[in-house]
Amino acid sequence: MGYKFKPNKSVAKRFRVTGTGKLKRSKGFHSHLMSARDAKKGRDVHRSAILHEGHARNMRDMMGLKKLKPAKVAHDRKVRAAKAAKKALASAAAGAQ
Repeated sequence: MGYKFKPNKSVAKRFRVTGTGKLKRSKGFHSHLMSARDAKKGRDVHRSAILHEGHARNMRDMMGLKKLKPAKVAHDRKVRAAKAAKKALASAAAGAQ
């Protein structure tokens, strides 16, 4: 019998996967002692951040999400947008004649 992959549940709880496959993380240092920090710092730590792609690739592997590739998704979106722009330009040129 072969090995059955078990995803790392602690990693899955710490990160949220976006639609393109990037990983969002929450920032630390905002659970207590916030009165000692200025308001700007407080607003900044409450926002989520995107994990750097080098680390995100490792975390996705641990979560069992090897098929998600954000760079490929971004490339496909650029290609699709370029095709749509080219098609719109061609239809506008045809309509002008």
